[in-house]
Amino acid sequence: MPSLAKAAILGVIQGVTEFLPVSSTAHLLIGNRLLGFDDPGGVFTTMIQLGSIFAVMWLYREKIVRVVMSLGSDADARNFAIAVIVAVIPLLVAGALFSKFVKTVLQGSLTIIAVAFIAGGIVILIVERVRPQPDVLDAERMPIGRAFVVGLGQTLALVPGVSRSGGTIVAAMLLRVDRAAAAEFSFFLAMPTMAAAFAHDFWEARHELHGARAEEIAVGFVLAFISSALIVRPFLNYVRGRGFAPFAWYRIVLGIVILAAVYWRP
Repeated sequence: MPSLAKAAILGVIQGVTEFLPVSSTAHLLIGNRLLGFDDPGGVFTTMIQLGSIFAVMWLYREKIVRVVMSLGSDADARNFAIAVIVAVIPLLVAGALFSKFVKTVLQGSLTIIAVAFIAGGIVILIVERVRPQPDVLDAERMPIGRAFVVGLGQTLALVPGVSRSGGTIVAAMLLRVDRAAAAEFSFFLAMPTMAAAFAHDFWEARHELHGARAEEIAVGFVLAFISSALIVRPFLNYVRGRGFAPFAWYRIVLGIVILAAVYWRP
């Protein structure tokens, strides 16, 4: 299969899974292995995630503009902006400290990915059952203290298979945030988080971005943008009525399949 076709498939995988609590990074790492796609240093994996971020920025462009334009006059807009900034700090610090270990050790282990899938699925099922009655129904009204704890939950996403959106959504639900508001806050938190990851990887790989590698990233980026733009609204509508349990069971089943593939010997 041509490398650009592989890049397109991986772009779709990225776009579909980025905002679901199933770990887009883990799916891309698995997809890379199945397709035989070479991604030294995880540069392609990280950089095409910006396509998903641009998609959610496009979908929420009116809200973003309204918040920015209202910072001087609207207390809710200021609170929301501060909440997002506060929530992104823990992962930026953790990423700066542990990114090399994550890329060289954790991302190379299918066992770690599988265990994280299963453990994350179990946690989601438990939280769906025991979550307290929400008192925050709008992402813009996220209290600053709770936003910081949600940001701590996001740091777990450094472990491939945990899921950035899963960590933030679970933490928010435990803090009495409504499902849809938790998911929407996760979307907005993804914007600065993934933009920072993109900038970091772009700078480190700037000398490698030429020819075929740049074309692969461009194709993956475009497909990630399109597929993310198509999945975000249906995802929000689904979780409002059905919750996250189906995604939890998907994680558990996939984790078991991966463990069986790794350790089963005929």
